Amino acid sequence: MTTQRRSYETGHNPKCLVIVDDTAEWDRAVYYASRWAVRVNGGVVMLRIIAIEDQNQQWLGVADLMRAEAEDAANEALDRASGRANGIAAITPERVIREGDPTTQILDVIDKDVDISMLVLAANPGPEGPGPLISMMAQAAGSFPIPVVIVPGDLSDSEIDGLS
Repeated sequence: MTTQRRSYETGHNPKCLVIVDDTAEWDRAVYYASRWAVRVNGGVVMLRIIAIEDQNQQWLGVADLMRAEAEDAANEALDRASGRANGIAAITPERVIREGDPTTQILDVIDKDVDISMLVLAANPGPEGPGPLISMMAQAAGSFPIPVVIVPGDLSDSEIDGLS
C-alpha cells in the first residue's frame, strides 16, 4: 500500500473508518468516531463486511439469494450505526459494504480513500478476548498504513467524551 494520506491538506477532511459488525461493542467505536469527527471537523466512513462462502455454481440461485439477504442485513446494520452517529454528533457517515476477507477489504477501503486517517475499533471487555477483528488486526498492526484506535468496550459515553 503506497497511497499517501491527504487528510489534512487543503480541500481534504480527515475521516476515520469504523467497522460495523455483529459484536456488542460496535457502538463504542461508532460513539468515539462520531465525537472525534465533530471535534476535528472530519467525517466517518462506516464499513460492513459480508462474509462470502465458497459458492458452488450448481447452487448459484441460492448463492444469489443468500448474497441479497446478507446485503439487506448489512444495510440494516449500517442504518442503525448511521442513526447512532447522527444522534451523537449530527453527522451523516459514508457507508461502504464489501464482500470477502476482512483484512483485505479494510486495506482496500483505506487505500481508495486518501482522507481516511485512522481505523477505530472497539474491544470486547469480556473474558473471551477482544474480538476476532482486533485479534486479526493485531497480527498486521506493525505494518498497517494508518493508526488503529482501540476503544475499550466498557467505556461509558461520558468517559469516551473525555477521550475524543
